[in-house]
Amino acid sequence: MEEEKKQISESLPETPVSQEELHGENLTDRAKVLSPGMMVMKRFFRSKLSMIGLITLIALFLFAFIGPFFSVWSGADFDGMVIDYENAKNLVVSQKLEYVVNGETFYAFSITETPMTKNVKGDITWSHWLGTDEHGWDIFTRLMLGGRISLTIGFVVVILETVLGVVLGGLAGYFGGWVDQLVMRIVDILSCIPTLPIMLILSATLTSLEILDIRRLYYLMVVLTLFGWAGTARLVRGQILSLREQEFMLAAKCSGLSTYRKIFKHLIPNVMPQLIVSMTLGLGGIILTEATLGYLGLGAPLGTATWGAMINYATQEEYLSMYWNFWVPPGICITLAILAFNFVGDGLRDAFDPKMKR
Repeated sequence: MEEEKKQISESLPETPVSQEELHGENLTDRAKVLSPGMMVMKRFFRSKLSMIGLITLIALFLFAFIGPFFSVWSGADFDGMVIDYENAKNLVVSQKLEYVVNGETFYAFSITETPMTKNVKGDITWSHWLGTDEHGWDIFTRLMLGGRISLTIGFVVVILETVLGVVLGGLAGYFGGWVDQLVMRIVDILSCIPTLPIMLILSATLTSLEILDIRRLYYLMVVLTLFGWAGTARLVRGQILSLREQEFMLAAKCSGLSTYRKIFKHLIPNVMPQLIVSMTLGLGGIILTEATLGYLGLGAPLGTATWGAMINYATQEEYLSMYWNFWVPPGICITLAILAFNFVGDGLRDAFDPKMKR
């Protein structure tokens, strides 16, 4: 017995060992450990394509939302109808006529339009960098206002469909049973409905009802939201089905937490990384859909500046062959926006991937 104690004492180190060294750690290595949020940011900003996409998005937002304030032709309403007052002066009131019919006085004006000598359609000048259109509106200013509407539609639709998909998908994944069956059957029905014919019918219906103002955009956002939340609901449901059997959910159940807290305080935050990536990639798709509908004449009302409505000029032979400045710039902006959103989405996907190295 004495010999065993002597062997154990000889095997012990002569110098005292700290607690960190016993666990194979030291304070220097512990200081280098980053929090999960810092690790995600480090991975994201380390990607060159993600940074290119982020810088491009910032430039597009500044161009669309801040740029019109610095334009001399920015006296426009939400419809983007920028009037070139220099051309408006060419409309001269030459004679005012007065008529009396059944005791009521009516006025008429004889208006002659002189040939425009400045800012002719398509001409690029120092004051109009992309020229003016057939109405005398500055194309460069309309390009900025069009980006404002197109980007706003994208963000509003993505946020609405994400909220709807998270709520319904979360309920379906957590409760299961008849709730899951009901929500998933609605998702299946929406997935089978062809979107483009519905848009054609909606456009014809709105035209027959003489809804030709900005309300057409509101109806467009509602329809895109109704058809877009199904994919988000599928994603949330699948993630919650795998998360609800984890140990932390069992602990939450034993703690007596309410259903609301278990779904929206424990399950949904664990699905947020996938949701952020899905939202980022979906923004580009919404902008492309709006541009496609605008190209087909189904989107914004007549006179409203959107990138899709502006690129619609390419459907006319005259503009396609002679006036490239009408439709090429909005096409470039749409391409840049979609590429930028895809780059940012790919960067977020890689950054949130726990298998990525530090």
